[in-house]
Amino acid sequence: MNTDKLVELVLGALNDLKGRDIQVLDVRGKTSITDVMVIASGTSNRHVRSLADAVIDKAKQAGHAPLGIEGESVGEWVLVDLLDVVVHVMQPQTRAFYSLEKLWSVDDGLSLQAES
Repeated sequence: MNTDKLVELVLGALNDLKGRDIQVLDVRGKTSITDVMVIASGTSNRHVRSLADAVIDKAKQAGHAPLGIEGESVGEWVLVDLLDVVVHVMQPQTRAFYSLEKLWSVDDGLSLQAES
């Protein structure tokens, strides 16, 4: 399954269960870990876990089993690693604290100079 189709599958699963503030970040060229990160919020621990479970189930049905799943037992932040797509489902306060959107949207044209 190509990356675009996998992103569509993830978005469908998140939208079906009313995921909130869904963001798709193309991180190709910024990291070798993955091509795309999908970030979504859930309203409670149960909602976060349900959203992640829906992504996992849809991916498995499409023959794309996750490489790893982290944080399911707590439900504040669940990460689903689908190789080319990494899905982060978080509660709003956790999402605000880690601010992944800002972290991964660093301007590519930014030049840093070392102080001498």
